[in-house]
Amino acid sequence: MDEFIPLSVPNIKGNEQKYVLEALSQEWVSTAGSYINRLEEEIASYLKVESAVACQSGTAGLHLALQVSGVDTDKEVIVPTLTFIAAVNPVKYLGATPIFMDCNETLTIDPYKLEQFCKEECELSNGKLINKRTKKHISAIVVVHVFGNTADMEKIMKIAKNYHLIVIEDATEALGSYYTEGVYKGKFLGTIGDFGVYSFNGNKIITTGGGGMIVAKDAQKLKEIKYLSTQAKDDELNYIHNQVGYNYRMTNLQAAVGVGQLEQLENFIAVKEKNYMLYKDLLKEIEGVRLLEFASNIRPNYWFYSLQLDKKLSISIDMLIQNMRDFGIQTRPIWGLIHQQRPYASCQNFKIEKAEEYHQSIINLPCSSNLTTIQVQKVVEALKHIQVGR
Repeated sequence: MDEFIPLSVPNIKGNEQKYVLEALSQEWVSTAGSYINRLEEEIASYLKVESAVACQSGTAGLHLALQVSGVDTDKEVIVPTLTFIAAVNPVKYLGATPIFMDCNETLTIDPYKLEQFCKEECELSNGKLINKRTKKHISAIVVVHVFGNTADMEKIMKIAKNYHLIVIEDATEALGSYYTEGVYKGKFLGTIGDFGVYSFNGNKIITTGGGGMIVAKDAQKLKEIKYLSTQAKDDELNYIHNQVGYNYRMTNLQAAVGVGQLEQLENFIAVKEKNYMLYKDLLKEIEGVRLLEFASNIRPNYWFYSLQLDKKLSISIDMLIQNMRDFGIQTRPIWGLIHQQRPYASCQNFKIEKAEEYHQSIINLPCSSNLTTIQVQKVVEALKHIQVGR
């Protein structure tokens, strides 16, 4: 067998080791140190926002954003069903109830169905969106920018304003994606809603091994998030805590890796774009498959590549993934739909159709930022050999 081609792995070839060794030499290895502050400042500068707060993971960031938004056991939160489950679990952490929405061709929340749900299934009462079925207050929406593509933020922000919804952008897969036209021209995904959350997990476009970052429109809310993420210390000397906090702070060693990674982000995006275009060109030779497009009004980060199979093809997703593995190539199916998962099977969902279609027809192709032209060609040759298009 030739070399193994993984799906998505870190690219650690910059100053990461230098910065980590510097942090070690200073003996700042835990949840304090100059590299945490530096990464927060440099991410904020990159995103063109006033400040940012580092945290332990994207999941932790979503949990904190929902909590300071007032989400609790009396609330409901609108979420997508086509996403990684980490976008939804924090709703449950707070005892709230998710309501699941369908996606559109971008794999993100369908704004038309979202508005239809708000109009037909809910009513406004004293400035609150009330679910007619449960009589509960729907207070927020989690918008996931899937694979670095964008949800339609122009429409979603208008709907959120009309129905008094707090918007939490799950931009964990979308660091570096920004609008190139329209109302939000120049705005990075994650900086448009009330809160934005990023992830630096090992497979993300930049990594700290684990870790995340939070931004917010309201500086006071962001300050509250930082307070909660560091065990809610009201008096650090005497260990006085007036609220229940969390050990959600990023470590200095992780941040040192992140600073080195952030320096290379635009180069990573350039490589991912080049490989995406190469895949797109080569895949034209195979009937019955297509690479999903990114929205035309953004500069995407091209994080993940989605290959859609025509439903007329005889090969199944599972069989294709197994055959590609036999060629030494890692691919994966899209996530299992969250509204069908055991913890959420009894939750309300609204007209979910497209998500089921995409779930049955998409695999992700290798997309690491160190993927070579030859490796892209090998992936496509394997697809041809498997005779996917016949």
